[in-house]
Amino acid sequence: MGSVGVFAGPLAFTFICIQTAARSKSSDARIASTYVMYHPSESQPRSRRAFLSALVVGTIGTALVATKTAAAQSRDGSSDAPTLPPGVPTAITVYKDPNCGCCANWVKHIQAAGFVATVRDTADMDTVKASMGVPKALESCHTARIGSYVVEGHVPADVLVKLLQTKPLALGLAVPGMPMGSPGMEGGKPDKYDIMLFDKTGKARVFASR
Repeated sequence: MGSVGVFAGPLAFTFICIQTAARSKSSDARIASTYVMYHPSESQPRSRRAFLSALVVGTIGTALVATKTAAAQSRDGSSDAPTLPPGVPTAITVYKDPNCGCCANWVKHIQAAGFVATVRDTADMDTVKASMGVPKALESCHTARIGSYVVEGHVPADVLVKLLQTKPLALGLAVPGMPMGSPGMEGGKPDKYDIMLFDKTGKARVFASR
């Protein structure tokens, strides 16, 4: 058996150079696909050199597709979430009204920062807030719990990370109301607002400002 026979055996090998396409700056024309294949059932099997060339071309095509996919993910925000600092818990449970759009946007905000959110929709948010000890003066729309802390409203992810790293003696953080420009409330003229640290008695102080 010649050198080609090494690849012919009982197993069929088919190598396809993955389709690649490029969009011209001056038109929407796409580059035609190129397919390079080897199959033992062909009447005239290709030489070892042709086989290896097909393998190399296929590998290069795969790498190009992977690069293009990564770039697309970077543009649409679908790439892997960034890693939070060591020691910072990632699991957070968010309670929100099922019809609250800004609440859903805040969930996306913390997920983009690396938190893993479990969302629990409920129409009885008053009961949720009361059970978690959120002061009436600090109430917002959604309420969350991460570790031993309560998170009320549109708290920025980086401020939440600061809370989890510094571990102050407190019940939680709150952004009262729904200030424009806070995470989940983008659009319009941004408001200046404070992120409040509060304890079990309802006493609060400014933890950060935006």
